Amino acid sequence: MKIGVLQLNPIVGDLDGNAARILDAARRAHSLGAELCVTSEMALTGYPPRDLLLYESFVERVRERAEELAGALRDGPPLLLGAVERNPSGLGKPVFNCALFCEGGRITRSVRKTLLPTYDVFDEARYFEPAPAGDPEANIIRTHGLTLAVTVCEDAWNDKDYWDARTYARDPLEEAAAQSPDIIVNLSASPLFLGKQQLREDMLGAVARKYGVPMVYVNQAGADDDLVFDGRSCAFARDGGLMARAQGFEEDVIVVDTDNPSANTVADDDFCREAETWRALVTGTRDYVRKSGFSKALVGLSGGIDSAVTAAVAAEALGADNVTCVLMPSPYSSRGSIDDSLELAKNLGIRTVTLPIEPIMAQFEKTLAEPFAGYEPDTTEENIQSRIRGNLLMAMSNKFGALLLTTGNKSELAVGYCTIYGDMSGGYAVISDVDKTGVFNVAKWYNANVAPNIPEAIITKPPSAELRPDQKDQDSLPDYAVLDAILARHIEHHQSRAEIIAAGFDEATVNRVLNLVRGAEFKRRQAAPGIKLTPRSFGTGWRMPLACRRDL
Repeated sequence: MKIGVLQLNPIVGDLDGNAARILDAARRAHSLGAELCVTSEMALTGYPPRDLLLYESFVERVRERAEELAGALRDGPPLLLGAVERNPSGLGKPVFNCALFCEGGRITRSVRKTLLPTYDVFDEARYFEPAPAGDPEANIIRTHGLTLAVTVCEDAWNDKDYWDARTYARDPLEEAAAQSPDIIVNLSASPLFLGKQQLREDMLGAVARKYGVPMVYVNQAGADDDLVFDGRSCAFARDGGLMARAQGFEEDVIVVDTDNPSANTVADDDFCREAETWRALVTGTRDYVRKSGFSKALVGLSGGIDSAVTAAVAAEALGADNVTCVLMPSPYSSRGSIDDSLELAKNLGIRTVTLPIEPIMAQFEKTLAEPFAGYEPDTTEENIQSRIRGNLLMAMSNKFGALLLTTGNKSELAVGYCTIYGDMSGGYAVISDVDKTGVFNVAKWYNANVAPNIPEAIITKPPSAELRPDQKDQDSLPDYAVLDAILARHIEHHQSRAEIIAAGFDEATVNRVLNLVRGAEFKRRQAAPGIKLTPRSFGTGWRMPLACRRDL
């Protein structure tokens, strides 16, 4: 069978726009010989629609648009459409996550999702009722004389043989396999974490091999809020071998011939950590800015590595003409940092604005002289500098309608080495899930593989906030190699204080770092959304309490 894979980048809630995008893609696939078209999970609504699903009127309009789409494709191939539908039983949650089968101008079947993930960023049990058990045909669609086992995202991720365990009591694929399907189809909206595609291909290939059935997997592309969808829809022959892959991180329409594996193409890709990070940062920034209704962005340039990488991402994502970089030197800013910032902006082709903050600092000092009398200068005055800069950037954002991109990395956000209402001000935190070590690695990769735009001095000089004379980050923090290793163990691998110390890290350093992580929780709660790259980021999947006495 020739299956049209519609790998699209929907906008959450834009039912008309998404329907038009699906219609156009289906017609393109038809022209390429597709006998069946398949979208990603919830392609009509965009994923994830979150609390839009609590509004009955929204769910009703989804059905209306699905019926209109089915009618528009009356003369084309059948379509498996990722959507949602009302639960008519009145029992349980009011909505199903489903794949609607559109054929002959109408919706003839619905395959409902069984396994509803609630880990990390997923909260599907909040909205959806799982498909009821007991119907052996629940996941089966018959068309063109073939039997298709249709699954939705998580329904294909519970194979006991691959994982050597099961997360859920049921395995929809195992149930469908009892009907001797000719092809397995999976509609997914699978967010990226670094290295995930290799895991997907290994797991899905194992499933195809286990059942001796070709498998076609369709994923969403683009980004929504903090989630990046890397596309890379793929197909596997009955022996588990990869026989097709769509482009990564962008829309693509391909036709997979399940009867002739050699007729398909596998798109080239680069799975190295820095390449994936770069593409995800560009995709996430581009889509968040544009889907939020902006066309321009602002970046505060400090002369450091974080703002340099953020500016490079913004220029790539939005075009250099749509980015403005703002330099805000203080008496503590080195000449080198100013020159490095100007050189970076020139290399990227980005316009710069320079706003010296020394006069504003002097006015703050004068205004606060009386209440601060008798107190020595400390981090209070340093934070004032950061907040002056935050105010200037937000003023420009408001005046010119440009989204301010914050430049803090994951290491800083984890331990609170950032100023709330200062450098944390902004609408999107581009590198908030990239630790400091990773930021340096991405910068080196970018210079070697994209363009040598980041001045070498920015990469080689010791990191500094430049808020006091001769300040260095390591005056306040452990060496970043040590800090990032501790943070990765604690945040991404859920290791406790005792486990990290047992792994050989200095006890005093571990205690200090974990205490900083705990104390910065209130800052992270107020941070701008950022791009998720790791299995555990400080986004929608991070749900730590604020007022608590946790000792992990």
